[in-house]
Amino acid sequence: QVQLVESGGGLVQAGESLRLSCAASGRTFSNNPMGWFRQAPGKEREFVAAISGSGTSTYYVDSVKGRFTISRDNAKNSVYLQMDSLNPEDTAVYYCAVGRRPSAMTSRFPGDYGYWGQGTQVTVSS
Repeated sequence: QVQLVESGGGLVQAGESLRLSCAASGRTFSNNPMGWFRQAPGKEREFVAAISGSGTSTYYVDSVKGRFTISRDNAKNSVYLQMDSLNPEDTAVYYCAVGRRPSAMTSRFPGDYGYWGQGTQVTVSS
């Protein structure tokens, strides 16, 4: 069966960086969009970033533009999120997701993603 496993979360100070990884297994997703979402305590799940199957198209929520970079390695069936200049507002559980079907487009809508990881905690102290 399909599984997505996130890693790379942790505790850092404001201004520092983290790199999240998400490895998928069970099938390949070279043509499917992949994305990252996050959920802070007491808040709804929020879209963070997405990347098309080819990696040529990316999309970010405004609050992370210029600080976060999403990338993928289809040979490894993985997606990554490089997070620089972290601030306490970035504290959340981060989830990776894979789109339901092949597409050249990116999406910020959870309903367009069919597979989800269990999440990895990112905590940024001030």
